[in-house]
Amino acid sequence: MKSLSLLGSTGSIGIQTLEVLRAEPESWDVVALGVGRSASKLLEQAREFQPQMVVVADPEMVSELQADLPGIQVASGSEALVEAAAMGEVVVNAVVGFAGLPVTLAALEAGRRLALANKESLIAAGPLVQRARQTFGAELLPVDSEHCAIHQCLRANSRADIDHFNTDVNTDTDVNTERVARIVLTASGGPFRGCTTEELATVTVQSALSHPTWEMGAKITVDSSTLMNKGLEVIEANELFGVDFERIEVVVHPQSVVHSMVEYTDGATVAQLSMPDMRLCIGYALAYPDRITTPFGQINWQTLGRLEFESPNTELFPCLELAYEAGRLGGTAPALLNAANEVAVQAFLDEQIRWMEIPHVLQDVLDSYDGTAADSLGAVMQVDRQARMQAERIVTTMSAS
Repeated sequence: MKSLSLLGSTGSIGIQTLEVLRAEPESWDVVALGVGRSASKLLEQAREFQPQMVVVADPEMVSELQADLPGIQVASGSEALVEAAAMGEVVVNAVVGFAGLPVTLAALEAGRRLALANKESLIAAGPLVQRARQTFGAELLPVDSEHCAIHQCLRANSRADIDHFNTDVNTDTDVNTERVARIVLTASGGPFRGCTTEELATVTVQSALSHPTWEMGAKITVDSSTLMNKGLEVIEANELFGVDFERIEVVVHPQSVVHSMVEYTDGATVAQLSMPDMRLCIGYALAYPDRITTPFGQINWQTLGRLEFESPNTELFPCLELAYEAGRLGGTAPALLNAANEVAVQAFLDEQIRWMEIPHVLQDVLDSYDGTAADSLGAVMQVDRQARMQAERIVTTMSAS
């Protein structure tokens, strides 16, 4: 049995992680849970899993939770979140947005296995995360369905897989991409695939939150509708696997059954297929190099039907190309893009700007990139703050017009 810290336990990924743990109860001991504001859900989870520690963002919740959770340490704030991240042998980072970066760094610097659902950590601070990955014992396993799929496809050339269950092998970094011709990330196309410019001009918050194949949180669902989520995943793939942007492609696959593909230099393509179920990806990240025994995402081949693929429309969905631009610029350009996107998406959810104005906010902020390197946490955090302030000013101007 391994100890596990789950940060972001009341969000979509957090809830599904607990479903995986319930299916494999003999394998995991939850030692820490962390949430933002959902105290009632946290209370329910803590009573069931009895962790050593729970962390909430709001310090005003601490006294109430302490009274309801005798014998469990209750804490608040970023320092407590970092402490919780280092407690488990395995850490699931399901915190939403840039706020998840300290969790990522703390888990890796403590030499833990990190099951990463917080892609913003890699987007905003790739060089810092890469440095932390070199810590003895540290492993980073992606929870995103696409990167989980790529990881599985790369196992064909992985020294770690050849050594199989040899725990002396660093299963995170021993992936061979020398013979990779290209990585193909699949995208569902979101709820607005095939829409006209006129139809996109009238997109509502409700329609943007209606994803055709995945059940996710609000922010990532809006990102999927703009294809920004796929753009962020392009940068994430570059950071995770060291494959340059010229060898990372995106294809729209509305059925969301083929989760991604790796084409090798001999022309062979290896793909990972399953029904869309994030619990499969979570279980893979927790159990690797083994596998869990519960068949999440199992396919019924007799009823599956056809699988379709098409090119993304980057004229109507420019966020994808903006992500490629930021990734190629490097430095803190991805941090700029990520911060601007978080502000723009929240502004859209708050009905301050229209859906089609999101990429305009991103482009304006990205155009301000001045070449600043992402060589320290302070530099990244400063760029993040400045980008958010700039994006907020742009949103204010848009909403007033």
